[in-house]
Parts: sequence; structure tokens; C-alpha cells
Amino acid sequence: MSEKEEVYRSFIDWLKRTWWDLPEREELMPMISAHYSPEEAQILTGMPFSSKSLEELAEMKQIEPAKLKELLDALAKKGTVFRAVTSDSTRYRLNDSFFVFLRAAFWSEKLGPATRAMAPFVNKYFLNGWFDQFNLTHLRGLRTLPILETIEDKREILPYEEVVKVLDAREYFSVSMCPCRQRHNLDPTFPKCPHPTEVCLHFDRLGRYIVENGMGREITRKETEDILRHCAEVGLVHGLTNVQEGPDTICNCCRCCCMWFESFHKLKHSKSMDSSNYIVHTNEDTCIGCGLCVKRCPMNARKLVDAPEAKNRTTIAVTEKGEVELKNKTGKISELQPELCIGCGVCAYKCPSKSLVLERRAVIYHPPLNQREEGQIRAADLAAGRDRAKEGKG
Repeated sequence: MSEKEEVYRSFIDWLKRTWWDLPEREELMPMISAHYSPEEAQILTGMPFSSKSLEELAEMKQIEPAKLKELLDALAKKGTVFRAVTSDSTRYRLNDSFFVFLRAAFWSEKLGPATRAMAPFVNKYFLNGWFDQFNLTHLRGLRTLPILETIEDKREILPYEEVVKVLDAREYFSVSMCPCRQRHNLDPTFPKCPHPTEVCLHFDRLGRYIVENGMGREITRKETEDILRHCAEVGLVHGLTNVQEGPDTICNCCRCCCMWFESFHKLKHSKSMDSSNYIVHTNEDTCIGCGLCVKRCPMNARKLVDAPEAKNRTTIAVTEKGEVELKNKTGKISELQPELCIGCGVCAYKCPSKSLVLERRAVIYHPPLNQREEGQIRAADLAAGRDRAKEGKG
């Protein structure tokens, strides 16, 4: 093993100490070496994953503080180091490999040659066992945020499931490029995604970090709402950080690129992102069998079934332009596979006959209180799952 390979191997071993593993695959070393220079890997090996002051890190690394600050500030712009600035201090921590390769590396609109070259390795690694570890935990990183207009009874919406209340609790708003869409669009083995890319929303501390380091731009509350409205129009799913308090991200996800939908459809994981506490209800008496909901559903949870009695049935729908008469020309109606529904409302949002609405599920599930609790639950799940795998039980 060369000296350079030894440096990268030590760094990989250090990254493996976080919650997110780096299984040995042929894509691993090319992916790491494309994003980190040997010098960067050497400096970052042993750097804490919890925030430390510049002075603490300088003493730990035996590097003059001014020189180390220059290095760490440059690495923050690559998304490999988290830099948090407050009124009285600046603290740094090493970002784990999930944050780097599946998020931060692809947030920026302007990506360099190294990142472009890295994208195919990330995509192959994702499908070659790297992301399978997420199937060991019952928590996903995102929870479906239902489109508010599609909920039939809005009186009992929980604060973490109502987009208005989620945004009300945020002070700073930013938008970045969707990292999943970016890495797929950079890979010639994947078809180009037709959906808008600058739709990844981040808030407060994470949003400031992204904007300060050139990985996104600050936007207003109204611009945030406009992006969410446009994403609902084109059929993207709102995915919220899977916590009750302090969510820092709303992704707007397509089934072709999103890591959660890709893991469900391609890797055959047990679920995609976590469901909302809603499920879609179909009014079969007004359904016109147009099939638009089937096309828009990211989970393939809907299908058209024969309903001869519905053939040529007329439905009066109320639209912004007034009442319109719609006819069932197909003799089919839309049917739901309830076990697949994640309660996003994407199908209901554009239903021309208003035959689809979100209704509250019988059993309500509350996500973790905050990101600390979420991390503890996921870490325990992963540890137990890995132990089972070692014992050959799953």
C-alpha cells in the first residue's frame, strides 16, 4: 500500500466511527479521493465530529491557529467541515460521509470538475450496498409533509405536519440545488430529470452555513412558499426533517432521483420516506378515471380498475373558473393500495374532479422530539441491525 493509500485508508477508518458506515466496495476509494486531497484527508483524520473551537483544534492538530482557520474555512466551503459562527465564537466539526456525499457535495449550483467526476461513483456506491444500512432502522431521514390544500379536515393538524406552522417557527430561509437530482443529472448512465432542481429548502443554522459557504442562497419566507407551491404543482413530494422540533430541511422529492424513493423502488427497502399521519381517500362516485393520480403518485400506490357502471358518468367539479362538467370516458376508477400510501397529497392536489382528499389515519405516529433523539433512536436501530446481520438473522 502506498503512502497516499495509507492516508486515505486511515481517513476512511476515522469516518467509519460515525453512525454512517462505509462498506468496502470498489467505488469507495475513488469517491473519497475525488473529494478529499491527501493533505485534507490527513488533517481531517482524528478531527472531532462534535463542535470544537479553533484553539482546541489547533492544539489537537499542532497547527498554528491562523493557518488552521484558513484550511478549515476552505473545507467548510466544500461541505466537509461544519462551521458555526455565533456572536462570540466560531466552532468547527467534521461532517460525516452521509452529510458530505449525499447532501453537501451537490448543494451548490456551480460544481467543479472533481465533484462532477465523483457523481457516478456516489451513484454506484449508493446502489451497491452503501444505502442498504438505512433499511436496518425504522426511522428515515425525512417524513412526508402533506400538501395542506389536500387535507379534508384541517382542525386537528399537528404543528409538525402543517407547513405554515413549520415555517412560522423558522427565522432564516435558504434554497439549494437538490443533491439527489444533481448527482443523477451529472451521471450519463441516468436519464436527465425533468423536474426543477433549485428546490432544497434549509432553515436557521443549517441555512446560514449553506449560504455563508456558497452552497445556496438566502430567500424570503414568501419565496419559500412560492417554491413549495410550484413543487406541489409539478408533483414533487415535500419531505421534512423527521423531528417535531427544529426541523432544518424541507426537500422536494421526485421518485426518479430522491434517495428515499430510489431505495424503495430500486433497492427494495421496506419503505421510502416516513409517512405522514394522513392517507388518501377516493370518492369513487365522482372519479372520472383520467389516471392523472396514477402518474403523479411517487409510490405506485394507485392504479385504474374497471368500473363499467362509471362509463359516461358525469361529475360536476368546482374550479377557480367556476363549475365544469367532467365525464368518465374510460369506464375505470382509481384504486388505492393503502399500504403504499405515504400521505403526501400529490395525487389529490391536481385531481380534476376533486375526488381525492387526505384523511387522518386511525393510528397517529409522532416522530422523535428533536434531532438528538432521532440520532439516538437511529444509532440504536443500526447497531441492533448490524448485530443481527453478523449473526445471520437478517
